[in-house]
Amino acid sequence: MSVPTTELEAGMRVCARRRRHVEWLPYWLVVPSLSLILLINLYPFATGFLYSLRNGTMLQQGNFVGWTNYLALLTDSAFLHSLFFSALFAVCAVFGSYAVGLALALLLNKEFPARGFFRVCLLVPWIIPSIVSVISWRWMINDQTGMLNLILRQFGAGPIYLLSTEKQAMFSVIIVKIWRSFPFMMLSLLAALQTIDLTLYEACQIDGAGRWQSFRYITFPHLRDLSIVLWILMTIWSVNDFETPYLLTGGGPSNATENLIVLAYRLTFRRNDVGSGTAVAFVTLIILMALALLLLRRQSVAQED
Repeated sequence: MSVPTTELEAGMRVCARRRRHVEWLPYWLVVPSLSLILLINLYPFATGFLYSLRNGTMLQQGNFVGWTNYLALLTDSAFLHSLFFSALFAVCAVFGSYAVGLALALLLNKEFPARGFFRVCLLVPWIIPSIVSVISWRWMINDQTGMLNLILRQFGAGPIYLLSTEKQAMFSVIIVKIWRSFPFMMLSLLAALQTIDLTLYEACQIDGAGRWQSFRYITFPHLRDLSIVLWILMTIWSVNDFETPYLLTGGGPSNATENLIVLAYRLTFRRNDVGSGTAVAFVTLIILMALALLLLRRQSVAQED
């Protein structure tokens, strides 16, 4: 039975009016929360950027100097070294924690006695507070009274000054960061490993493939997308890591373990140079945003392939 033209036109007009009518109540309900978020995030962001364009201190805003603070960083040896150490620290932390986490995830994915107990124990570095873990490491590897040197002294060996020389201090900070970060990688990768269909490995074994071929063609392709996300997160966390280098070495010796965040803190609160400190913070933000966009684009390309 066909619908009369007049009734059809009337129904279409009603639908058009409903489409033009917008329910504003949900938007008004979101306004208070959105305003609070903008007040908490956008206002400090804009204020900090304005501070980076001035030569002020903690007590005075100072004069407007434009991009002088940013241009001065290009020739500042402390900033260039902090940039180098931040990159080294992030790269070593990402790949080191990923390698350890992946190895442990592959091990814990197998059936063996007390597997649940070992899972809980391996999460301890991630669970305990940062200040507790870093201070404990500092107590263990301290130059004279550290537990490591006390043990070496019992065996007649000389002390190891891990926090006194620049290279050894950088190595120590990186090792502590890997120790604190690998449980996150392990737990995330273990969850992904448990979603892989075991019949794929059985078919691979029937075809005569070994463990390396199974990992290369089955395990890692299933972990690729998650791995990219983990690398992005760990890179951002590593560059923004303040407590590990500051609590372990204070940025020393000779500012060898001073990353960009510790440098921004030192310039702002120790040298009372708010303009330069906030400029370093915003340069760090730009670097992280560019890196995140690059890795996210790489992820989208990998998903298309």
